[in-house]
Amino acid sequence: MDGAFLGIAPRRSAFLTVDLTLMVGSIGASAVLVYGAPRSPLAQPRNLVAGHLLSAIVGVACWKLLHPWPWLAASVAVATAIALMHATRTLHPPGGATALIAVIGSPDVHALGFLYVLVPCTLAPLVLLAVALVVNNIPRFRRYPEYWL
Repeated sequence: MDGAFLGIAPRRSAFLTVDLTLMVGSIGASAVLVYGAPRSPLAQPRNLVAGHLLSAIVGVACWKLLHPWPWLAASVAVATAIALMHATRTLHPPGGATALIAVIGSPDVHALGFLYVLVPCTLAPLVLLAVALVVNNIPRFRRYPEYWL
């Protein structure tokens, strides 16, 4: 799976003066969907990008509001992310992990606050998408995406 290798290959980005990684665990699961099951509704661009974005917002908000009770913050983050993805028709299962990572992540993740939403949780899926648009369309029998919206 060349696409998965290229989409996940380690890279770093300078944002302002902070060097932030473009990697979060849930992106690995997204790569499975985008490169291994590109026809799945769960792997389409809208779901890929918006699923991570919305889930990251929910996860960070839950951490900020409920961090004294991490078990509650984690539960509320995942449940709310799922509900929001369903409500917006952007269900992307790795989004649940994105929300959870915002809560159970390291102090470095918590220190990012809402920047976690942008880097890595929006930028990383955009990189996966860009690679998928090239790699998934090389074989004549494949077409990605099936739909955009």
